[in-house]
Amino acid sequence: MARRRYQRGSLVLRGKVWYGRWWEDFFGPEGRHRKNVCMRLGTIEDFPTKKLARRELEQRLARVNSPLYRGVSTILFSQFVVSWQERVLPQMKPSTAVNYRSIVRKHLLPRFQKTQLAQLNPETVQEFVVCLGVSPKTVRNVVNCLRSMWQTAEAWGYVHHDPFRGVRLPQMVKAEQPYFTLEEVREILAASPEPYRTFYWLAAETGLRAGELCGVRWRDIGTDALYVKQSVWRGKTQTTKSKAANRPIALSPHLAAHLSLRREADSNLLIFRTKKETPWDHNLVRKRKLYPLCRKLGIACKGFKSFRHGQATLQDQMSVPVKVRQQRMGHTDPSLTIGTYTHAISADERRFVEELGSRLIQ
Repeated sequence: MARRRYQRGSLVLRGKVWYGRWWEDFFGPEGRHRKNVCMRLGTIEDFPTKKLARRELEQRLARVNSPLYRGVSTILFSQFVVSWQERVLPQMKPSTAVNYRSIVRKHLLPRFQKTQLAQLNPETVQEFVVCLGVSPKTVRNVVNCLRSMWQTAEAWGYVHHDPFRGVRLPQMVKAEQPYFTLEEVREILAASPEPYRTFYWLAAETGLRAGELCGVRWRDIGTDALYVKQSVWRGKTQTTKSKAANRPIALSPHLAAHLSLRREADSNLLIFRTKKETPWDHNLVRKRKLYPLCRKLGIACKGFKSFRHGQATLQDQMSVPVKVRQQRMGHTDPSLTIGTYTHAISADERRFVEELGSRLIQ
């Protein structure tokens, strides 16, 4: 709908209150229409003269008279959610899509179901954040989901403002993360049968995420390195967590030799797979194998992250350069393209894995 010519609006004094009237364009699922709106500008104490009230009205009309004016959306949050879930969620990673669906169902729809998207502003979002009543991490996850939805709403032309501007989120409190010491890793490896011993050994030496370990195929194992190319979530393969997660990881001679002995002829096979040739579900491995073993050994365990945190702690204790740590953990983009695996393993990383490999099997 084209914007009407420049509006001056009309000014009315009712009792001791100034009101302004002008035409607004509205659009939504029901179509587009124009409506003459009336808005309270302030009292006669705020604007003692008509000239001052007129200035306030002109400021309100600046948005409507702007060449960028596109009207006001009347679509409800619940209506937008339906389209967003049908068109956008299927394009996301399965793990992300499931998480976002849960957030929408548990937190966003109960609060904003009957709210128009155009009515969301920093004040309503801040009030929502304060009343959530969940952990700071969950608050951030909920806001990130809402922010992702808002980006789509902007792209589709439903909104043109930022409801997150100035919104304060609760401070994150970092909890102490249990990690496996060298002695505990040795105990776990000594008490584990194959193929779980190999799985735990890889987790301890490489620091890979559990999903990344479940996605490793024999073709991803070189003579002295492992190449991370995919991940597994709930027994299904998917892309890695980020671009930085596609990376080469140097292997110690001890672990490389161990893998060489176990290598299978078909390089396309997953190293860790079920009898039906499907990937391991690391959640099941954690619950059915790792937790019972750690309880038996009397070792505190927070899942496979204990291997990952132990790896990071060892790198710090062994004075591994920060750049090597970041690359092995997959936290930042390296200077060279990892996706093609064209760069060599650094000498610093080689020295680290050789020493680590020797310590793990003592």
